[in-house]
Amino acid sequence: MPLRLKAPFRDALRDAAPRPLAGMWVCSGSATAAEICAGAGLDWLLIDMEHGPNGLESVLAQLQAVACYPAVPLVRVPANDPVTIKQVLDLGAQNLLVPMVSSVAEARAAVEAVRYPPRGRRGVGSALARSARWNRVEDYLTEADAYTSLFVQVETVAGVEAAAGIAAVDGVDGVFVGPSDLAASMGHLGRQTHPDVTAAVLRAFDAIRGAGVPVGVNAFDPAVARTYLDAGASFVLVGADVAMLARGSEALAARFVGVPDADRASY
Repeated sequence: MPLRLKAPFRDALRDAAPRPLAGMWVCSGSATAAEICAGAGLDWLLIDMEHGPNGLESVLAQLQAVACYPAVPLVRVPANDPVTIKQVLDLGAQNLLVPMVSSVAEARAAVEAVRYPPRGRRGVGSALARSARWNRVEDYLTEADAYTSLFVQVETVAGVEAAAGIAAVDGVDGVFVGPSDLAASMGHLGRQTHPDVTAAVLRAFDAIRGAGVPVGVNAFDPAVARTYLDAGASFVLVGADVAMLARGSEALAARFVGVPDADRASY
């Protein structure tokens, strides 16, 4: 029976414009957590293989868990590696974020990794893979580009300087700016809201938007998020499953630990 895949994230960005799309990290490696987040009403989720405890099996489970919800999943691969990219695409990921892209050449390499020959170098295994639903998606090999979107991450000083060229590479559907690693590359480790870092992010925004592609950013601080939204961010990450669990459990501890038993009845 022929099957149809969902539209890729680039289409969601286009259809939502000018409303920015709000998303959150899913870093726990838990399919249950991913499903809970997918049903919350957010626009998109970022399943993280770079800094989260995720391998191929856990990413597959999370993609399956969120498939029936409107939130669009992106998978951040751990590196700009064609083998990993091939495997994650074969799992059925339709939207990829490739980290640490700091040059036009690196952006082109990422594009080649997600495309089949002759336009790229993605290995062919659709009959064996969830990507084509085991050959139940008609013409998947020739139409794969229509189902797949690629976003690259600019998060170094060199990446900011090359942002316009990176964004202009054919096959790059959007650029995500990463303030945390950018701050580290600028000598401001752990201070992603430093004025110099914010200024660099905004310079990257101008270059990326000037190339005509959507720009996204990570901004947990609501005031900083508003600054970036006002500057034209099309998609923003505003939280993370692990961070929300950490802060929520800390709030419970602050409220209940050490409270005399006689006072607990009022809570």
